[in-house]
Amino acid sequence: MAIRKITITVPEELVESIKERVDARGVSGYIAAAAAHQDAMDRLRELADRLENEYGALTDEEQQAALDRIAALDDWHDEQRSHSDEAA
Repeated sequence: MAIRKITITVPEELVESIKERVDARGVSGYIAAAAAHQDAMDRLRELADRLENEYGALTDEEQQAALDRIAALDDWHDEQRSHSDEAA
């Protein structure tokens, strides 16, 4: 992936908070990860909006089924990680 250097303006308190968590070279990576996360969330919202426009809003039952499936996937992932940690 190509990388481009840009200049951004960030509140000083936020920069200091980030620096407490990462070394000086990690600030860019931290901010890039945050931007990538926001981009993914924006794209997901756009997809949800397109699907809702095409198929209509989800019912409460459909929303709950989706949340239950996500919780099950989280549980499975945690279990896999636990087994991986035990093997190491």
